[in-house]
Amino acid sequence: MSREELEAVMGHEISHIRNYDIRISTIAVALSSAITMLASMASHMMWFGGGRSRRSDDRDGGGGIQLIILALSLLAIVLAPLAATLVQLALSRQREFLADASSVELTRNPQGMINALLKLEASKPMSQPVDNASAALYISNPLKENGMQKLFYTHPPISERVKRLQEL
Repeated sequence: MSREELEAVMGHEISHIRNYDIRISTIAVALSSAITMLASMASHMMWFGGGRSRRSDDRDGGGGIQLIILALSLLAIVLAPLAATLVQLALSRQREFLADASSVELTRNPQGMINALLKLEASKPMSQPVDNASAALYISNPLKENGMQKLFYTHPPISERVKRLQEL
């Protein structure tokens, strides 16, 4: 990369620090983990009889409502952790857009960031496999884009990032 492209990339990383992205990401992970833990506790409570009625006079009334509540509870137990993770990843993608814009604010050179991103997009694919846990550590997404998997990425597509930078 050229000097202005390296400045833009360094500005991007410094902007993550300046914008408190580490703190925000930590809070998002903690909330996501708490929601997942609550869903796990709820599933264990249901599995070990947390919703069963022990009285014999309750057995003949309210069965339909109890089935609806059970179905809604199961749906919430399954979907809550997924929704929390999707919100956390969407937040991460938005923070990447903010870091790009903040880098331009620091360097006063949008073309440097645009050129750096375009070089990253044109570069050869990673020779080493990258797992999902370490993908967030890259300036651009090292994983291949396809269909629904895009919802689980920590970085937005480079084309979207370049488009937003050109609109500044």
